[in-house]
Order: sequence, then C-alpha cells, then structure tokens
Amino acid sequence: MNKETVGVIGCGAMGKGIIKNLVKNGYHVVAFDVNQQALAAVVPLGAKPVIDKAEFFKQVTYCVISLPSPKLVREAINGEDGALRYMASGGYILDVSTTDVETTRQLFDLSAQKEIAFFDCPLSGGPDGANKGELTIVVGGDKERFDGIDPVLRAVGKEIEYIGDSGSGQVVKLCNNLVVAGIVTLLSEALLTGVKAGVPATQIVEMMQKGSAQTKVMSVFGPNLLDGKHENVKFMLQHMSKDIHLYMKLAKQEKIPTFFSAMIEQFFSIAENNGKGEMDTSAVSQILEGLAGFKIIPK
Repeated sequence: MNKETVGVIGCGAMGKGIIKNLVKNGYHVVAFDVNQQALAAVVPLGAKPVIDKAEFFKQVTYCVISLPSPKLVREAINGEDGALRYMASGGYILDVSTTDVETTRQLFDLSAQKEIAFFDCPLSGGPDGANKGELTIVVGGDKERFDGIDPVLRAVGKEIEYIGDSGSGQVVKLCNNLVVAGIVTLLSEALLTGVKAGVPATQIVEMMQKGSAQTKVMSVFGPNLLDGKHENVKFMLQHMSKDIHLYMKLAKQEKIPTFFSAMIEQFFSIAENNGKGEMDTSAVSQILEGLAGFKIIPK
C-alpha cells in the first residue's frame, strides 16, 4: 500500500471520483473544499477532511487541484494561504482543471522557485470517467519529474499522455473542447434540418455513426439530443463555455483567425445567458431550436 499523502482541492463531481480511486489504489487522501456539503460527501469514500488550508498543504506530497476557474486555481496555489506558501520542497502540484495557458506557465515558474514540480493535467471523460477511474489525462510540465506523478495519474486515469513543456496539456485540452463544442452545435443544426425534412433523428444518427460522420461526441452527448432532455449532465454547459473562452484567448494570442470558433462561442454564450449554464453541453441545441421554431424531437 502507498503511504504518500495526496491532497485534493475541489470535491465536486470530478474531485469526488478522483478521491474514490486514489483511496482505492492505496493513497492516504486529505480533502479541502469551501463547500462543506461537498467535503462531507467524500468522507465515506475514505478521505480525511481538512478545514485549515495551511494544515492541508503541510501534509501533502501531491496536491491535486480540481477547480472551475483559473482565478480559483491561482488563489489555491499562489494566494496568501496557497500551496506555495506551505508545501515542502520536492512536492508536486497537479492542476487537473482546465486553465488558460498563460496562467499555467506562470504557476509552473513560481512553483519551480519553491522547488515544487507543477504539472498541468487537464482531464477528459467527465464525472462518469472520474468515478470509474477511466479518465484521459494529457500532461504538460518537467519531463524529468513526470515519473514522480505517473503512479498518481494512473490511479485515476486510463489513458495518460505526457505532451511536453508546461502548458502543453492545456493547449491540447482547449483545442479538444473547442472541437467537441463545435460538433455538438453542428449536430444540432444537422438533426434539426433532417427532422424538419421528414427523417427521424434516430435514423439520421444511426447512419451517421455507420458512415464517415461517425463521432465519439455523438455517443457521449447524442442521447440528450435524441430525447430532447439536457438535465443528464455529461459536461456542464457553463464549463464548456468557459473552455471556449479560454481557447479564444489562446487563438488570439497566437494570431489565429477565429471565424468558426467565434460562432461557436456566441452560441454557448447565448445559451449560458439564457439560464442553461447548469444543464448539459447538449442544451446549446435549444438555442438553435428556438431560432428555427422547431425541435429535434417534435412533440
């Protein structure tokens, strides 16, 4: 059994699954969350709740951070009571959030000054993948210290890929999520068109998945599109919207034209502004349905 202590900050849908599988693989896990209800929910999984941040950071060799925004990630690592103030040198910070590349590289440099290895380790697979320990994880950071975190990542993930220098993992994740958001939007439009032209959505999807339009996005988000319900959250729309904004920031920094991604960003912003942020990403289809005056699943 492993004796290293892993601290997890953020006990939401993703953090909860991560904690479950770390404990299952023999790690001693301490947990912190400002949401006391979320913190209490991980105690039955085997995690030890810690209320004081300083005590939390002093205990951990590995600090896994799963938070919804770059601002919260920065505060957790470099705030007044952040990880870099209290963690011992030689430790590891694993940011499994989706964060902007600039922030990631700044935190890498600040961590290095404290002799702490910082890795960006954004996840794919959603809460279900986290619960099953089958996440896909792309990693950026110091290759020479990657072996030190590999066992921890393999406790929670199925596909682990070291990409390159700090920020590389975030670049891959942002590009991935932009494409996923685009496919969901395009599928919504195509299904609306096909259904209004007289072919049931289920038949359209069945043939797509047998042809060159086959996509894993359909297997993940398709069920919600096909039943017209979006409360079964595979990936929250407001989180996808945030990731698209981060992608746009990166593309503009790199001076890449954003003709198509700008349209995707607009649809997701409209969906979020219309109260669909806590629904599944597939709820963006409702914006297209409203514009078309028609539904993918007619009543």
